Amino acid sequence: MTYTAPIADILLSLNHGAGLKAAVEAGHYGDFDGDITAAVLEEAGKFASDVLAPLNRVGDEHGIKLDKGMVTTAPGWPDAYRQWAGAGWNAVSGPEEFGGQGLPLAINAACTEIWSASNIAFGLCPLLTLGAIEALDAHGSAELKQIYLAKLVSGEWTGTMQLTEPGAGSDVGALRTRAERAGDGSYRLKGTKIFITYGEHDMTDNIVHFVLARLPDAPAGTRGISLFLVPKFLVNADGSPGQRNDIYASGVEHKLGIHASPTCTMTMGDAGGAVGFLIGEENKGMACMFTMMNQARLGVGLEGVGIADRAFQQALGFAQERKQGRALGKQGDGLDAIIVHPDVKRMLMQMKSMTHAARSICYATAVALDVAQRAKDTGVREDAAARGALLTPIAKAFSTDIGNEVAYLGVQVHGGMGFIEETGAAQHARDARITTIYEGTNGIQSIDLVTRKLGANGGESVWKLLGELETIVKQVETSNDPAFGTTGAKLRDALAALERTSKWLLERLSSAPNDALAGATPYLRQFGVTLGGCMLAGEALAAKGHGEGEPQRYVALARFFAENIAVAAPSLEKTVTDSADAVNGADAVLLG
Repeated sequence: MTYTAPIADILLSLNHGAGLKAAVEAGHYGDFDGDITAAVLEEAGKFASDVLAPLNRVGDEHGIKLDKGMVTTAPGWPDAYRQWAGAGWNAVSGPEEFGGQGLPLAINAACTEIWSASNIAFGLCPLLTLGAIEALDAHGSAELKQIYLAKLVSGEWTGTMQLTEPGAGSDVGALRTRAERAGDGSYRLKGTKIFITYGEHDMTDNIVHFVLARLPDAPAGTRGISLFLVPKFLVNADGSPGQRNDIYASGVEHKLGIHASPTCTMTMGDAGGAVGFLIGEENKGMACMFTMMNQARLGVGLEGVGIADRAFQQALGFAQERKQGRALGKQGDGLDAIIVHPDVKRMLMQMKSMTHAARSICYATAVALDVAQRAKDTGVREDAAARGALLTPIAKAFSTDIGNEVAYLGVQVHGGMGFIEETGAAQHARDARITTIYEGTNGIQSIDLVTRKLGANGGESVWKLLGELETIVKQVETSNDPAFGTTGAKLRDALAALERTSKWLLERLSSAPNDALAGATPYLRQFGVTLGGCMLAGEALAAKGHGEGEPQRYVALARFFAENIAVAAPSLEKTVTDSADAVNGADAVLLG
């Protein structure tokens, strides 16, 4: 099954749902010409369809091979990467002074969805490089930027993020990798990291690792962690790769999905210690790493959107071709395509609407992060930064949950053929599964939303966002378009429930924090379905007002989501507020 980038849907979400067009018109993007967006995405879609999508199945079947510390990727992988980097795709949002195109992160976010949809295992590599670029640009010394940044921006070299260790997964503060100061200002690192995506590969001639480690005199916990740049090959004076550094892939994981993406165990110190260079300040590495992590979390959310859209496209194509049964009341001979059956239509609409909602949330996050960096007014930047911080855990967790649910429905639409690897539906389900786990599990994202983002500035960011959503609901109600059905009423109920739940959680954070934590995951889901429903309605109104695409198609999509998905919000309120005692009292069941 091939892949076609849904450019019309992407542009509607980006320009209207996420607010890119309004932000450009307000001057927050400087001299960026928003008219080029469609052209960039059209070209990205062509590359994805022609080059990356055909390799998706190849990579899944062949996987990767490790031999004497060297990883060989699947057939066609190195050539596809060279074409991709050569076409400038790695440099889309990179800093112009180091060879980047300086385009908005929001444009690159749309491209990330496209790469992930066409070939999620391939798209993982540049996603991590983008995070490396952000960290180095924000925290690296002028000397390190001069040596490494242009190579990373162009894609000539790739980057990795190395946090996890055998005894330190989500608890990063427990890591044991050691760093010792050398006399020349560099450091020597010894230790082992696990689950390192693209920690070793044959697509580029150097890999730039960003490694968390602890100095001998460092404080305990996360306050004593430093970040180091550790290249696979040290760099000669002329900028070429030189001596091999003491960092190797000592193992690769055999995984449920993303088989073509090497997930490596990285060992440092077998020959005296890997040479590393400090990023930022000693013992301040977590702040630097979070620059990478926040970028990566949005990227993983976009992976969820991409895999969902790929699964939907494949399920839709299958449903239009597969003949089974007959439409109710049909006369005459012959079987009908299964898309005539109401339950198949329901599944397909569920897949489409959830994908579109998750897309809009991710793009809104990207636009907020853009404005936080680009706007001239300090107040605008601060508000945008708060909005981006609020939306990031929702974008990551809600969108990857959606990716898994849509891929699951894709298998169901295929019926028995979905359980057969040859159709490809099973691969999407397998590939999607990791997205809810890495870059901070979705449970951790929910905790972050409740304990940090909800209460920031007394909840100001949440109340402001809910006020904007209220405006959309009013516009739906006053549109008097019968095609919206009960969309306005359903979204109003969802919005009211979300507001009540948010206030309840804010109170419990100080009086009964375990109650708040018990409801964190259903609260994030409630936020996602309410926000997603309102954004779809806003996009439908924008499509009607601007005459873009087929407006009634977007109205129908918004209505389905409001009447079938967003209606869960009031029930989720009850889950949060009424079941804390049951969760906190579960020891009798689980440990009794």
